[in-house]
Amino acid sequence: MNTRQDQAIEYFDSGFNCAQSVLSVFCENYGLSKEMARKIACGLGGGCRSGEVCGAASGAVIVVGLKYGHNQADDVKSKKNCYAKTVELLDAFRVENRSVVCRDILGFDISTEEGSKQAQSRNLFKTVCFDMVKSAVSILENSGY
Repeated sequence: MNTRQDQAIEYFDSGFNCAQSVLSVFCENYGLSKEMARKIACGLGGGCRSGEVCGAASGAVIVVGLKYGHNQADDVKSKKNCYAKTVELLDAFRVENRSVVCRDILGFDISTEEGSKQAQSRNLFKTVCFDMVKSAVSILENSGY
């Protein structure tokens, strides 16, 4: 049987972005269908298409929200807890991967045509991005998600 990391890599390799791939292996545990999860996370790949926060990390943050997020405006306790868990997750991702910023992780700004071409020619989407997806899944699993 495939591990969540393996499943996430299969999703990524089949054409889903990094955020979709991470979220897809956790979403159903929190009552969210894979279809809806993939729609929600679609715009997050490639650092929201701007080279900013890594999509794998963003997908993981959504998982944090699914588990700990508040849904009533006056639930300040849950809101603060979710924020703390989000910081904890991003800190762990940063420690493991030296950054949470896509362009820093890849070494290229993939929001530009030239940066995207450079990353693609160096096969970074199949190497570095695979590692980021695995890392995000591993951090979530090790944190009890």
